[in-house]
Amino acid sequence: MSTGKSDLTLHQLHIFCAVAQADSLTRAAKQLGLAQPTLSQQLSKLEEGVGVRLFDRTLNGMSLTDAGRSLLRRAQFILNDVDEALATLKEFSEGTRGIIRLAGLNSILRALLPCAMSRLAKTHPEMEFDIHEVAPAETLELLYNRTVHIGLIAAQSVAQSGVSFAQAPVVEDAYALAVPTGLELGDLKDPVRGLPAEQARILHNCIQFNFGTQHTQRVAHWYQSVLPGHRLIAQCRSYEMALSLVRAGKGVCLVPALAVKDNEAGIDLYAAGLPPRRIVAVLPSHYQRVEPYRTFLDCLAAAGRAVAMPVMNPPPPFMSGDVVLKQA
Repeated sequence: MSTGKSDLTLHQLHIFCAVAQADSLTRAAKQLGLAQPTLSQQLSKLEEGVGVRLFDRTLNGMSLTDAGRSLLRRAQFILNDVDEALATLKEFSEGTRGIIRLAGLNSILRALLPCAMSRLAKTHPEMEFDIHEVAPAETLELLYNRTVHIGLIAAQSVAQSGVSFAQAPVVEDAYALAVPTGLELGDLKDPVRGLPAEQARILHNCIQFNFGTQHTQRVAHWYQSVLPGHRLIAQCRSYEMALSLVRAGKGVCLVPALAVKDNEAGIDLYAAGLPPRRIVAVLPSHYQRVEPYRTFLDCLAAAGRAVAMPVMNPPPPFMSGDVVLKQA
């Protein structure tokens, strides 16, 4: 803090507070480990530096002036804040406190993070989180730019040649076709002639995602194979948006199980018969050996094992062919 004459240092604030709160200059000197003449010189230098008298000196001792009482109130706040900051830095240096910055799809983060954070809190109760809800390509960009430490993505959503980070498996979830409740597909063999015209129209209105080239190509291949007469009615950037359209009866969409809340009203799920989506934590390889990231990866894997998947119906006959999303 600048006074216009000199800088008031933390050391001087410590000395000032010790003298102001002690019964005598002798006691303050003992607490500070200073000789009394040295302490008197320090106080005189402080008052000279700030340009105002902080103590009234009498034969019976010292008492604070109005300026001294004002400084004491502020000095106590300052020193308390400094002590708290130093304690926090000590926790950072010991690995018991820090900030974990991570990125991923909202649907993945929403399903896994609450449980993983609760588990981590048992061993690292002071950890903070900076969470970025973004698409896979943006997640990788944030990792390359060192904006985040960990990314949560589907391993099949990006070209593996473009991922130069370590990958730690977290969870697998099945793909399902989400349809509006009331669109019964259980025994359906012919998606065109086996339904009333309005229901057939809804089944062929497809909602797709644009998270990245690899994912988009695979989903488009599935629709073309299972519903060759489908019509693309919407492209979305989030599963939440797509599912809201399904719930409203606008069409159907292919979604991973974690994107759907268990027993979500207005939506029925049918297993799509595809290889499951593999969720991985992507991070610089050396983070796997450093706390708290090492423990947090274990917490993510435990959260993946504990997560409750939504109930889905078996695939209807028209979806039981040899359609396969080839994994990268």
